[in-house]
Amino acid sequence: MFLMDQPPDAEWDLQEHKNKRSRNQNSYYWELAGKVAEKTVKFGANINEIHNQNLRALGLRECIDGQPIPVYLPDTEEAEKTALNAEKYHLKPTSQTKEGKDGKMFRCYVMLRGSHTFNTSEMSALVDLMVQEAASVGVQTLTPTELAKIRQLEEQAEQKR
Repeated sequence: MFLMDQPPDAEWDLQEHKNKRSRNQNSYYWELAGKVAEKTVKFGANINEIHNQNLRALGLRECIDGQPIPVYLPDTEEAEKTALNAEKYHLKPTSQTKEGKDGKMFRCYVMLRGSHTFNTSEMSALVDLMVQEAASVGVQTLTPTELAKIRQLEEQAEQKR
């Protein structure tokens, strides 16, 4: 179908094409996250907390019209724990606080992008964070050479698409 075959009132949304993360990267990331969670469960860590900490470290913000999305939560340990353990949304606290009308303090968080939106290079950076974390708690990981080989194969596959 050609554009000129479309009705004159047809509307189009143009978006930048991004190479999506690979399933290999995603599988490897979550495999390591699970192993790290098993190793650190006695310290209270779980897979969602591990994932959110990594997303916070990477810091890729969700934006609307180029502006980060602020979310204000009570400035309490309970609210921070809830945000850190969330599965469906990802928030990073900022240093900004403000007082509510009732005198309670609220902390500004910014919404982070979920890894399902990551392109190949963003997912590679997330995998690198997880590899470092896994190694620090004694989880065996692929060597840098093995990771580089996988990434090279994925890049070649992307170029063929």
